[in-house]
Amino acid sequence: MGEKGKKNILAIIGTRPEAVKMAPVVRALREDSGKFVLTLMATAQHRSMLDQVLEVFGLRPDIDLNIMTPGQTMTRTTCRVLEELEKHFRKNRPAAVLAQGDTTTTMASALACFYHGIPFGHIEAGLRTGDLAAPFPEEFNRRLAGMLARWHFAPTAWAAGNLRREGVPEERIHVTGNTVIDALFFTLGATAPPARPVPAGKKYVLMTCHRRENFGVPIREIFRAVREFARQFPEIFVWYPVHPNPNVVAPAREILGNLPNVILDEPLDYIHFVHAMNHAEFLLSDSGGVQEEATSLGRPVLVLREKTERPEAVAAGNCRLVGTGEKAVLAALRKLLRDRDACLEMARKSNPYGDGRAAGRILDVLRRDLSG
Repeated sequence: MGEKGKKNILAIIGTRPEAVKMAPVVRALREDSGKFVLTLMATAQHRSMLDQVLEVFGLRPDIDLNIMTPGQTMTRTTCRVLEELEKHFRKNRPAAVLAQGDTTTTMASALACFYHGIPFGHIEAGLRTGDLAAPFPEEFNRRLAGMLARWHFAPTAWAAGNLRREGVPEERIHVTGNTVIDALFFTLGATAPPARPVPAGKKYVLMTCHRRENFGVPIREIFRAVREFARQFPEIFVWYPVHPNPNVVAPAREILGNLPNVILDEPLDYIHFVHAMNHAEFLLSDSGGVQEEATSLGRPVLVLREKTERPEAVAAGNCRLVGTGEKAVLAALRKLLRDRDACLEMARKSNPYGDGRAAGRILDVLRRDLSG
């Protein structure tokens, strides 16, 4: 128990997407002055990109493990999180731990809670592709977290169905919507569009490409398709904030450098990225979060993957799986630019991922289950 009998909740984040999706929950818990004391822990699995988001939402970690090291491996990150959480749990045993998504931080946090008998809440539970190699290692991370969670906060009915098929008891599954939509609506309402590197009046495609399973041949195929697209359509800009991983930076510079209508930019902070999505013609991305956010903004997304754990947007028609092959990616880009009706059809706003009130639903569950 914390101050004046309040329950201690530990929320753990490690990367930028985790921070974005955890921020609404942290704010909701901190605003609940009657029942909970919230401790925010950052593993800093991704240091600089995490700090950007924390500043946007006015959050400061109570505990910063600062585990990031140059050339860190998944093994080292897992071990560091387990070791640091063991130290923390010996001194400060929370009533519950919350973590989000499918990162190494989330998987290791769930495992540490299991070792110490602490209830674990998994935010964005139930996403599945059915293939442990795609995405790698995220599919394994979220499955393990799902095996160990006390609370499964599923973003959609489809995600909840996956959990039921895996034998999760009904009383542990809670369909809340995705907290990324809470964060998205908050940011758009509270901030103005920053300046863009795209020339005024010019249309642009916003691109992200950084997934581990796309490193090597797939990412080079993607970049070659984008290069040819840029050459064929010089009036359209491709704005690509390049992920700092060397496996991305080197081929991006080699293949896409020196093209007048391709902007290789530094990674954008969250505010810039939200507004960049909101004004793009469409997006080309291998990101999971982009599929959720762009769908809610009415922006079409060509998904640079063979499988997705977010099929709701594909079913709604806002996202299209195009894979990573050069010919397939180029054909999809051409079609979406030339076929205005197809682009407009994909641009219909859809909200399969929630109404912006997911954090409140998560808080309601915790209030009920931790009332004793």
